[in-house]
Amino acid sequence: MVYRVVQWATGAMGTAVLRGVIDHPALELVGVFVYGEEKEGLDAGVIARRPDTGVIATRSVGDILALDADVVIHASRLGPYGSHDDEIIALLESGKNVISINGYSHPGYWPGPRAAALAAAGEKGGATLVSAGLNPGFVGEQLAVVASGLTMDLDSIEIVENVDSTAIRNPGYLFGTLGFGSDPAKVDPNDVNWGPVSALNGMFEEAVGAVAARLGLVLDTVETDHRVYAAPHDLELRAGLLKRGTVSHTNWRWTGIVGGRPMITISINWYVDSTHLDRPDPPLWQVNLVGHPGATISVDLHKHPSDTTKMTSEQYAVAAAVVNTVPQVCAAPAGLLIRPVVTPFRGDFDQAGAARPCS
Repeated sequence: MVYRVVQWATGAMGTAVLRGVIDHPALELVGVFVYGEEKEGLDAGVIARRPDTGVIATRSVGDILALDADVVIHASRLGPYGSHDDEIIALLESGKNVISINGYSHPGYWPGPRAAALAAAGEKGGATLVSAGLNPGFVGEQLAVVASGLTMDLDSIEIVENVDSTAIRNPGYLFGTLGFGSDPAKVDPNDVNWGPVSALNGMFEEAVGAVAARLGLVLDTVETDHRVYAAPHDLELRAGLLKRGTVSHTNWRWTGIVGGRPMITISINWYVDSTHLDRPDPPLWQVNLVGHPGATISVDLHKHPSDTTKMTSEQYAVAAAVVNTVPQVCAAPAGLLIRPVVTPFRGDFDQAGAARPCS
């Protein structure tokens, strides 16, 4: 018996996960949801550049809800945070566990009807919602939390991500969703109505809340201090021309206040120009613990030496984070699940027929 999986959306990261599902001996792909008309009706193998699977991509939510599946991997387009609640609720009510790669680190962080509706959907369908990914996901809710075990007295914890975005090919994503190429004089990076902020604020405030919950801390509030930096010259990028004086580097910062002082900070540098970085070639992630004792942990990702594909190490890692979460979400009680501190590679799960099906 294997886990029956639906892939929801096939953008850059969704396609990477789709390949991981198709390639994994303990996972059976049973459905694919796509947004674009050009992908509708294609075999999933065509989308993933794999042999035909017999699974045909659909744009019908009803078709997906009707499937017999254990898990839906939700890799939706970024939008205002919470805008995908209705479809996630429908998936949970249909009895399918949901793994999101775009937030939902700790839905219970939000008081009121939103979290209650998500939890009730899980209870109704006997299903569980959990997040998986790199950030949010691995670097904060897992790596930073585990690293905190090195200190007896923690003053603060900082989670820093540095992403070179020059490889992004989609103009709509780079110049629209992420805010590159904007006029710094005409945007307020802390305006909750600006597109990138509306997509990211709730997602990463929730991630700060998840870290705090794992550390047994009670947040007073989460404050933002977002910053944008301008390009010193024109930049020819794969997604198009970024003009001098427009945004070439965004630094998104969320700080959790505990007992009146800054305690947990998530800082994300997305950049196509390294002028304003502290160092020209920073690590992908860095966790900085200030405490007794303190610690600094830096992490980079590398592709397998034999891999000659165009996929990046980050795409492979997202797929791994999701795939390694499947047994965890299937074993969890119905409702809302903060990401487990450890979701390791499992040799028994990696063997065909070794996995236990979801109940």
